[in-house]
Amino acid sequence: MQQKTHSLMNKVYGFSLIELLVVIAILGVLLAIVVPQYIGEADKAKITSAKTEMATISNALDRYKLDNHRYPTTDQGLEALVTEPAIEPIPKNWTPSGYLKSFPTDPWGNEYLYISPGSDNRAYDLYSFGQDGKEGGEGYNEDIISW
Repeated sequence: MQQKTHSLMNKVYGFSLIELLVVIAILGVLLAIVVPQYIGEADKAKITSAKTEMATISNALDRYKLDNHRYPTTDQGLEALVTEPAIEPIPKNWTPSGYLKSFPTDPWGNEYLYISPGSDNRAYDLYSFGQDGKEGGEGYNEDIISW
């Protein structure tokens, strides 16, 4: 009886190399299916975030105009929503707390672009070059514009 117990204790249990390779292959296939879908959702979320931030900036620009009877100039830029402009035309009724808490950047870390007056008789143009940071592009690299 002692002999049988001793032989069972010496037996090693584990996975064979083939079993491990099958498991790794299955995990690889699952990752190949799941990861691209997750990456696509993250890109969509950043685009949605940029559009939401642009709406917030547009609201701040409108409040600035209500107080000062004009939008900030291109030279004053979006910084005029955070700190009082020192460049002409100096706003007469600038709100001391500012119109935004901090200088806005898009979800990819680039500054939003602002031009006033805008093109096509718009008061201003507000946009981001998107993920690639370059003008133009398609899909997730497409420019995000406020109009």
